[in-house]
Amino acid sequence: MSEEQYTQSDLERGRLLFAGRVDFVMGAVSLNTLPGADRPEVAFAGRSNVGKSSLVNALTGRKTLARTSNTPGRTQELNYFEMGMEMDTPAYLVDLPGYGYAKIERKKVNAWTRLVKDYLRGRPNLRRVLLLIDSRHGLKENDREIMHMLDEAAVNYQIVLTKLDKLKVADREKIVKKTQEDAKKFIACHPIIMATSSEKGWGLQELRAEIGQLTAF
Repeated sequence: MSEEQYTQSDLERGRLLFAGRVDFVMGAVSLNTLPGADRPEVAFAGRSNVGKSSLVNALTGRKTLARTSNTPGRTQELNYFEMGMEMDTPAYLVDLPGYGYAKIERKKVNAWTRLVKDYLRGRPNLRRVLLLIDSRHGLKENDREIMHMLDEAAVNYQIVLTKLDKLKVADREKIVKKTQEDAKKFIACHPIIMATSSEKGWGLQELRAEIGQLTAF
């Protein structure tokens, strides 16, 4: 989605949402330990090494914010960040644990799956899951598994392509179009693909505006 497709109000809300304080709140290991569902929240999901930490840091203009969620012992937790405290409608950004590590033993994979399924089905204030996909690789099999999980949970989600700057110019439009075609096969997937580069800053203003829209009410 291009910047022109957002109103000035959308762009400004998105800017303000990420320009203020963004604080780590907690790492939750079960539904019982989640903070109260008193405000809208948007969750980030993606394969390990997809560039999730870089994107969160770039959106907030900070270099080390997302490191909090990568410290030992927190890798299997839902990490909550509070933002927009200075605004009328504060929100939560939720960093879901990465998936796709081939070397992780099966019991940890099962624990991740249970935790995320419980979260997706039991969080009424969850506005959308932003599913990060490395633009160099496109959708991989375990991405599709997560998308089927999201479909089954009837959770609205949207694909965000990362690392677009790593592709040749001619390949950038191709991966967006291919991903759009693949996304049509999934019933809960938002039809608009967001394309970003944390390093170059591409698509960040639009993504902030999108999150601003989602958390505005």
